[in-house]
Amino acid sequence: MAIIIVEGKLSKKDFQKAREEYQGYIKLTIDIKRQKVALGGEYHADAEKKLLDQGSKQENLWGGGVNLETKQWETNAIINLRSGKNDSTEILDPQTRKKFLKIAKGILRDHVK
Repeated sequence: MAIIIVEGKLSKKDFQKAREEYQGYIKLTIDIKRQKVALGGEYHADAEKKLLDQGSKQENLWGGGVNLETKQWETNAIINLRSGKNDSTEILDPQTRKKFLKIAKGILRDHVK
């Protein structure tokens, strides 16, 4: 279960490692404030823990992913559930969703076209 932490450019090697769990899908957990991205792994919660251990704050972490076959971006993950703030697995706040997708597409721009 490879989880890759990226703050800059994603290498081809790390992109391949992030696909180890699911070949056609990459899970993304993003600290939208620090623009730090965790890719891969079986569960978003595993990547979330890694980011928390590296100083991220819970309120800045959001999950989603990308289907590599259809190029469909998703903003849906169990870690997105927050009582009273985000009562869905989907990122409901349009600004938060926009930030998440901008960072996700930026990190994967050379790999998902």
